[in-house]
Amino acid sequence: MIKAHLYLRASTNDQDAERAKQLLLGFAQDNGLQVADVYAENISGTRLERPELARLLDSATSGDVLLVESVDRLSRLSQADWQHLKGVIKSKGLRLVVADLPTSHQLIEDKGITGQIMDVINDMLIDLMATMARLDQEKRVERIKQGLDNKRARGEKVGGKGRNQKKWDQVAALLKRNGNTMDEIAKLAEVGVATVYRIKKEIALQAP
Repeated sequence: MIKAHLYLRASTNDQDAERAKQLLLGFAQDNGLQVADVYAENISGTRLERPELARLLDSATSGDVLLVESVDRLSRLSQADWQHLKGVIKSKGLRLVVADLPTSHQLIEDKGITGQIMDVINDMLIDLMATMARLDQEKRVERIKQGLDNKRARGEKVGGKGRNQKKWDQVAALLKRNGNTMDEIAKLAEVGVATVYRIKKEIALQAP
């Protein structure tokens, strides 16, 4: 029975990660694969250095299957980094099978000349999908950058934590009482002294 190494690049949503895990486990069972291990990590697909992926590549042996849900779970890498990762996978003799890419499913079994032809076709499709995943990531980053630039142009604050209105009101009320020092107000409101001074300055600027 062929061994499969399941790779999950998990999102921050644990439920989504569990869904992907169950999908790959079901795929392995349906295709007669023996699950060797599950490797999951919460990390950007644009990074080549990934601890769990490195552990998988160290553990897997020639002829094993590297199973992923989709190409973008494996790579949103630059062209150079993707070529490097693909080279490592090939040098290990691993079969890269993508659950949502049916042509790759035929790599589970060696089918002689037909298998070699499908390997070439599959390689081209995976390269194309990896490029699309990278471009999608670049567009997403560019949209975020444009949004931040537009906020700056409008004079809106970018980055940092939003105002805790409850704390702000509490500090403002204590300042208006004018019976406590800045340190005492900070302790009573459970905020930093710098926050008290900042709120005091904001109140002064808002005064008519």
